Amino acid sequence: MSDNKMEIGKPDRDRVSAKEDYEVRYLAQKLDLPASEVKKAIEMAGPMRQNVEKYLKKVKTTKIP
Repeated sequence: MSDNKMEIGKPDRDRVSAKEDYEVRYLAQKLDLPASEVKKAIEMAGPMRQNVEKYLKKVKTTKIP
């Protein structure tokens, strides 16, 4: 499904697209992670923002500092 910029709202905010650099950058900055990890998380967890954020937080906490 293409991302129609004219159709915005809750359904659009619930998803994150790996093809949209600004969406990837936002999550990377929000969670203090590299964009490459965010893109990988989208592939692993799917496009739902809640699932991606949960996956990234889990990965971030399991890494050794």
